[in-house]
Amino acid sequence: MGWSVYLVRCRDGSLYAGCTTDLDRRIAAHNAGTGAKYTRARRPVTLAYASPCEGRSDALRQEAALKKLPKVRKEALAAGWQKGDTP
Repeated sequence: MGWSVYLVRCRDGSLYAGCTTDLDRRIAAHNAGTGAKYTRARRPVTLAYASPCEGRSDALRQEAALKKLPKVRKEALAAGWQKGDTP
């Protein structure tokens, strides 16, 4: 399994960034309330963006970079991404 970074859109419209080796499992965990404290109160979440990474360290770097982006840039990434682009 390869690493990926992702953005999920929460019920309140906010975006949450994370990284994982299994997107489907991670989205299910967010929606079950066991994924992250931030998303627990903002369920359901939907996948808004995902990108493959070269390994764990690359995924962690990209996640940190995503979290630092202003919301406008995150929204632009999500708008340009197609669900079929999922790693």
